[in-house]
Amino acid sequence: MSAYFDNLRPFEKRVVFGVAVLLFIVLNFWFVFPRFSDLANTKIRRREAEKKLADYQAEIRQIPLYERQVKELESENLGVPPEEQAIQFSRAIQSQQAQSGVNIISTGKQTTRTNQFFLEISQTINVQAREEQLVNFLYNLGSGNSLIRVRELSLKADQPRHQLNANVTLVASFQKKPAARAPAPSPAATKTAAAGVSPPLSTAKRP
Repeated sequence: MSAYFDNLRPFEKRVVFGVAVLLFIVLNFWFVFPRFSDLANTKIRRREAEKKLADYQAEIRQIPLYERQVKELESENLGVPPEEQAIQFSRAIQSQQAQSGVNIISTGKQTTRTNQFFLEISQTINVQAREEQLVNFLYNLGSGNSLIRVRELSLKADQPRHQLNANVTLVASFQKKPAARAPAPSPAATKTAAAGVSPPLSTAKRP
């Protein structure tokens, strides 16, 4: 190759050298320059991964706190028997009505929905009261360890404009009773099933 290059004329050598430089630039433009941003992108992805790892580790460190909070919630007597949930919900509303001095004009039908852990009962009531009475009524319903909270509230003044008429949707959440576990099989049945042998059938004696 060097011998061939030495036999070229000076102009031909310049042309070959120019073509080689041009080819080198083109190859770099196609294959090298587009990869310049890979290092920066890799650093960005690394920072994101480190941040996500730090967030996960922070949440893992909070597991003892979450477990303690779950135990506190479970100890707050949220497990009301199913047959008493609707009654307790109504009694709580009536009790706060008497204490706050509000007037419940009408009550809607109770509706229920459930998920894996809680049963939710909701009911819409129409209340007439002065401003202070209504505030005390709603505050007392949601204070302390009460199971009741306000989901929706709409207000308007009555005709003489002395009191407020309020439509309030109240919601109570009750902890579902855990499903009963199936009784464990007896050791003899477990041993028989593991051996793949059916239990013997009773046979009647021939006369």
